[in-house]
Amino acid sequence: MSQQVIELTGLSKRYGNFTAVDNLHLEIRKGEIFGLLGPNGAGKSTTILMILGLTEPSEGSVSVCGINSTTHPVEVKRKVGYLPEDVGFYEDMTGMENLVYTASLNGIPRPEACEKAALLLNRVGLGGEMKKRTGKYSKGMRQRLGLADVLIKDPEIIILDEPTSGIDPAGVQDFIHLILHLSHENGLTVLFSSHHLNQVQQVCDRVGLFDKGRLLTVIDINELHKKPGELEEMYNRYLGGNKHE
Repeated sequence: MSQQVIELTGLSKRYGNFTAVDNLHLEIRKGEIFGLLGPNGAGKSTTILMILGLTEPSEGSVSVCGINSTTHPVEVKRKVGYLPEDVGFYEDMTGMENLVYTASLNGIPRPEACEKAALLLNRVGLGGEMKKRTGKYSKGMRQRLGLADVLIKDPEIIILDEPTSGIDPAGVQDFIHLILHLSHENGLTVLFSSHHLNQVQQVCDRVGLFDKGRLLTVIDINELHKKPGELEEMYNRYLGGNKHE
């Protein structure tokens, strides 16, 4: 049986009378790319923040690599790399300088940090831009730098929350291919949150369909290869034809 690296049990989050996440049960396996698919406001980002230990659940529990993320968020942070929709960098610093700074925050000695940063910048396609100030980077370049920033501490899990937002179509495809390559090369577990059906179909091994704070169903993409169009049909059925492509 595949090892479960993220386990969500009876997870709920309420803000007053509003329920952002409702009684979520989910297990994510080591080495898989799992998609959180649903429209904006479906509860995907709130779920991610609870996994990271940045938001406390109203009910239920989160286990990441056997660690309770609510009570031990710092330990979880060592295991997980997180790329949000909008990445923040020091705009007057180069891509290389930003990565070396992140490495220093994670206790990596400077000579090792510089070597590692250069390697990662090449791997994400920014080898020729490492001396450019990040304030001059395009959105696609910033997301690539963000991915390198996430990887520099050698996480076991990476969480990508709407990572292709604002990137042009060609850049989206490049980013998707990069995720697939890095996941397979490093054996990473990836949580990929998106409202884009077509992107999730390209990237993920399994997909959880979310709406209004609830997990509606979990779909195995390999099984869907035998039934073309079924995920789209399910998405349309559950979400009223709003495909968000």
